[in-house]
Amino acid sequence: MIETTSRPLIGLTPDREEAGAYGYSKFPWYVMRENYATSIIRAGGLPVALALEVELVPDILHRIDGLVLTGGAFDIDPALFGQPVRHERVTVKPKRTDFEMALTRAALAADLPILGICGGEQLLNVALGGTLIQHIPDEIPDALAHEQTNPRDEASHEVEIVPGSRLYDIVGAGTLAVNSAHHQAVKEVAPSLAVNARAPDGVIEGIEDPERRFCIGVEWHPEFEISIGDRRLLAAFTEAAHGG
Repeated sequence: MIETTSRPLIGLTPDREEAGAYGYSKFPWYVMRENYATSIIRAGGLPVALALEVELVPDILHRIDGLVLTGGAFDIDPALFGQPVRHERVTVKPKRTDFEMALTRAALAADLPILGICGGEQLLNVALGGTLIQHIPDEIPDALAHEQTNPRDEASHEVEIVPGSRLYDIVGAGTLAVNSAHHQAVKEVAPSLAVNARAPDGVIEGIEDPERRFCIGVEWHPEFEISIGDRRLLAAFTEAAHGG
């Protein structure tokens, strides 16, 4: 475990809601599940939520040691990966996506450690030139229920980890029980990325760039820490952000 006096600063992207959403505020507001932060703390990092303002990207980049692209109740605009028709299930949040895309590309150029979670994995793939499945049930025959109905702190299905991948080395196992809360997934993998995990129905569950210091995306939510593999992934990311 990293000494508490030398915790790397980990930037986390929050979700954004418009005024009046869910009856919380008459003004726009940021939201992020607590366990995104607490799981990073347990892994040895110092989490900080980032304001979704594109003009702040250079300042943010010079201050954080690692970046977590969190999930959220929205999708990436299909126009960003060359699909002019938007599926009826697709919901977009342009302000958040514009910020995350700008910050992710800057972080990639600087080789800053990146962990993409669920929608964060999808954004990472698009930022590097890949595409997405807009709605899994429409494109994957006999697909699993990737939007699980049981609580998110319980497993939904297993994924097979690709031998020889960095993720395999981190989790130390060929399979991992994971939760599942997504209706989209990686379709065409970006040129610099490699698949590191798949679900039994063939859906890509993880990607990584083996040439970068740390660049991994997963479809599940390791911040729930439902397995030792989740905790190892978060610890490996934080160690990379620490310079290990």
